[in-house]
Amino acid sequence: MQASHQSLHNFVTSAAWSDRAVLDFTTETVLEALGDEEEVFRLVDDTGIPKKGRHSVGVSHQYCGQLGKQANCQVAVSLSLSSASASIPTDHRLHLPKSRVEDPERCRDAGVPEAAIRFRTKPEIAIEQITAALERGIAPGVVCADAGYGHDG
Repeated sequence: MQASHQSLHNFVTSAAWSDRAVLDFTTETVLEALGDEEEVFRLVDDTGIPKKGRHSVGVSHQYCGQLGKQANCQVAVSLSLSSASASIPTDHRLHLPKSRVEDPERCRDAGVPEAAIRFRTKPEIAIEQITAALERGIAPGVVCADAGYGHDG
């Protein structure tokens, strides 16, 4: 089991692969299976990932929905497509808190690419995801999001 875990860890962290290609392929496959019969909604949400240390990308003391309180965690903003019969994530991006962006050395130590070291609010990330989905040919439609995405500040 340890060897399998190590191989997967190496693949995710070090190997050259494109999560965008995987997400695009699965999204296209699910949309083809759904056809035009079902209404498809775009769901925006964020997920808190509790963390013990402080070296992972984007870790900061912030609200963690999984725990229901402020805690040391990463937060990922996601865009999913959902219908009555299926749901598929189409995009996800780690939110870099302002405190992390203001410490570029810490970002570099965590492996954040130089071009990605910039602060964006969660609503800004969501808008970028929706725009990118439209550019990839995902049809426009109803977007549902948590109330926190209704203001940017």
